[in-house]
Amino acid sequence: MADEQEIMCKLESIKEIRNKTLQMEKIKARLKAEFEALESEERHLKEYKQEMDLLLQEKMAHVEELRLIHADINVMENTIKQSENDLNKLLESTRRLHDEYKPLKEHVDALRMTLGLQRLPDLCEEEEKLSLEPAYHVISKFIGMHLYVLCAKPRVGPGTPKSQNGSRMNEEMENTWSSATHNLSPWPE
Repeated sequence: MADEQEIMCKLESIKEIRNKTLQMEKIKARLKAEFEALESEERHLKEYKQEMDLLLQEKMAHVEELRLIHADINVMENTIKQSENDLNKLLESTRRLHDEYKPLKEHVDALRMTLGLQRLPDLCEEEEKLSLEPAYHVISKFIGMHLYVLCAKPRVGPGTPKSQNGSRMNEEMENTWSSATHNLSPWPE
């Protein structure tokens, strides 16, 4: 009887060991799956961080690029302002020289006429370079539409829209230019 009891005890112990071992194997399998998921997530996290670093580097490169573009814009704005100032100074200097030239030429023409000689040709007739027409086109959008250039008479003024009649607008522009050219000076009074 004692032997049977001992055998029953041992069988109970074996049954418990078997149940606990099965439970342990299940937990072990779950642990293995959790470790694999953990390693996978760690790899993903590392990749995410690397991607984030690359994005931050790219962002900083764009920020630097924008900073350089803004610096270039500032330099170009200053260059344009300086160029406009230089152009205005040159125009003023040219106007002063023309103001000096005009009475001198009128005096010489008057003296020539007393001797029966022909008048000297106007500046714009002598040489194309002495006409301010090219400068007019450059500065007109910055300093307004000044009628400094009256030596050359265009068929149609810049920016004149096409008319269905054709002649009407051309006539208006011709009238404007011919009334302006009555004054021999290409400079406003």
